Amino acid sequence: MRGGGPLLAQAAGERHGLAVLLFTVFVTATLAITVWAGRRRSSSEEFFAGGRLFTPMENGFAIAGDYMSAASFLGISGLIALFGYDGLLYSVGFLVAWLVVLMLVAELVRNCGRYTLADVLAARMRRRPVRIAAGTASVTVSILYLVAQMVGAGSLVGVLLGGSDSGTARTWTVVGVGALMVVYVSFGGMRATTWIQIVKTVLLIGGTIALTVLVLLRFHGDFGRLLNTAADHSGHGRAFLDPGLKYGGSWTSRLDFISLGLALVLGTAGLPHILSRFYTVPTARSARRSVVWAIGLIGVFYLMTIVLGFGAAAVVGSDTVRDSNAAGNTAVPLLAEALGGGAGTTGGTVLFAVVGAVAFATILAVVAGITLASSASVAHDLYATWRRAKVAAGEKKPSAEAELGHGEVRVARFAAVGIGAVAIALSLLAQDQNVAFLVGLAFAVAASANLPALLYSLFWHRFTTRGAVWSVYGGLVPALVLVVLSPVVSGRPDALLSGVDFHVFPLENPGLVSIPLGFLAGWLGTVTSREPADEATYAETEVRSLTGAGAA
Repeated sequence: MRGGGPLLAQAAGERHGLAVLLFTVFVTATLAITVWAGRRRSSSEEFFAGGRLFTPMENGFAIAGDYMSAASFLGISGLIALFGYDGLLYSVGFLVAWLVVLMLVAELVRNCGRYTLADVLAARMRRRPVRIAAGTASVTVSILYLVAQMVGAGSLVGVLLGGSDSGTARTWTVVGVGALMVVYVSFGGMRATTWIQIVKTVLLIGGTIALTVLVLLRFHGDFGRLLNTAADHSGHGRAFLDPGLKYGGSWTSRLDFISLGLALVLGTAGLPHILSRFYTVPTARSARRSVVWAIGLIGVFYLMTIVLGFGAAAVVGSDTVRDSNAAGNTAVPLLAEALGGGAGTTGGTVLFAVVGAVAFATILAVVAGITLASSASVAHDLYATWRRAKVAAGEKKPSAEAELGHGEVRVARFAAVGIGAVAIALSLLAQDQNVAFLVGLAFAVAASANLPALLYSLFWHRFTTRGAVWSVYGGLVPALVLVVLSPVVSGRPDALLSGVDFHVFPLENPGLVSIPLGFLAGWLGTVTSREPADEATYAETEVRSLTGAGAA
């Protein structure tokens, strides 16, 4: 027993060294990809859309890489390990959301837009107010999503270095991830980001398959035995396998369940970094086929997260997972170590390090995609709108479109630095939150602010500019206000500001209220607008969205 401490310290040091080595290999490879991509010309189409040269399979892998984030790999498995059946909501919600994307969004967005969501809205509305509103919402959603990924990075390094005493390391990890994402976006643009995501998807799917096979082999392929063992080691008994452990204790919990489900299913279609991926392929048909590839990869992955979550509860134990990280973010690394033979064994050290490296690669790839999408919104929607307003007012000489495009690329690079700094600061406040839960908040904001305006613009012929602006702000502002006034921010020991209590909104996720408000505001803005609906423009947009005629 006396030698246990030194042995565990030696094991922690070995896994730390191996994981850092693997981290370094991946970072070096991705930086090489960035240098290769950065040697190409920096036109706006190359920087924001990769020249639209990716095949459906390549883009499908990249979409999956954008979507299968730290929330998926670390957060969802952790929630299942802690709450059993109720944690499955995240896996199901994230997967079902792609049906909405495939049927309602992918092909139409590719035909109507150029680089961002605002392009779709501006196709039939007054550009300036719509672009400002949509750009603001896109940047806000992106920052919320970035916070979740960086929290995942901090949790990963926290368990790697031994947990409670690694606060400084977690802080520097968040800063390092932020710096790397700025480098990827600023120098490599969409081409580098896409290939980083493809490499990450291959690594993540491969690592997840390996862990899933090991878990099933541990229980001789008997999934029922796996579930029963997980329930026995969860501390909750059979309740672990029944609905209600997390979302069934009160009426607010049940409403939170509904709210989260709405946010997950509807939010994907409003995520800026997902929508921007439809512009990297040459045709709308390619965009649709990309989504089919993505659904296949994502579906297999989320089915495996169910096995990993219950496997962590069965093999590691829910209490051990909770002791390592109260939000459950370290369930998968701990499971990998246990499957390899446990702490101090060669197999446990190697498997833990490999899984840690895969998770780190996941985080880097996703933050690169999100940062590119948000910086594109700043440059293409906000900056370009300001420049065109200056030209129209005669304060600046009209410039060629190519010059404006190069200006957008420069602004996007500077914007990546600013967005990275904001995301780093916010993520340092949220280190104790579950990453899947944080992503749920980002999905709620996306579904509230972006999706109503997008669907109205594509399918409602009477929709007006006022309706679009009201729809965006009518979903965005209530969603953010309700989050600030919710128990996520104050009033609980695990809140962001645990020392104060000003929460008045009882739900953790605002989607149940803010999503309908976004649709209501869009309808109200349209019916009260004196601006007549432009039927000819809508007809032109409808033909373009359905046929691709005139698409960029």
